[in-house]
Amino acid sequence: MRRLLTALLAVTVTTLVGCATSPTLSTQDRFNLYVQHAGPPVASFRLARFVRQTQWTPLGDRALAVWTSQSVGHLLELRGRCTGLSIAHTVEITNSFGTVNARWDSVIPRTSSVAMPQSCRIIRIRPLDGTAIRDARREMRNTIYGERPADLMEDTGPDITDRPVD
Repeated sequence: MRRLLTALLAVTVTTLVGCATSPTLSTQDRFNLYVQHAGPPVASFRLARFVRQTQWTPLGDRALAVWTSQSVGHLLELRGRCTGLSIAHTVEITNSFGTVNARWDSVIPRTSSVAMPQSCRIIRIRPLDGTAIRDARREMRNTIYGERPADLMEDTGPDITDRPVD
């Protein structure tokens, strides 16, 4: 039992340290990234299947991205604040026979803490280029961490030849 608790504590600390040291985008920066890679507004899109947790990305309390495939998604902008969207474990999207319409359908965030979820009206739908978003995020990571030249030698400290001559 003691070993199990120790192992759990070590995993938790490692996870927290990893989260604290890795740079992340703010909610507004992430929303701006998605807007940059969104196309012009469309009236509707086809929702092929039920949206699960891995098929949507919250972008604050006024927008979310819904993914119909790995590289194709839609940015759904909501009329006002949608309480619980950022903590929802899943979302329900109203639709008419699989077609989601702007200004007609809504997003309903499902959380375990809210008994009566809020229905949030969709005001704008914009197609997303998932490949471009993934490439932009990769480029940002490379910029943050920097790329190391292949011919760079590791500095192991002072060498004997670095001592001053008497």
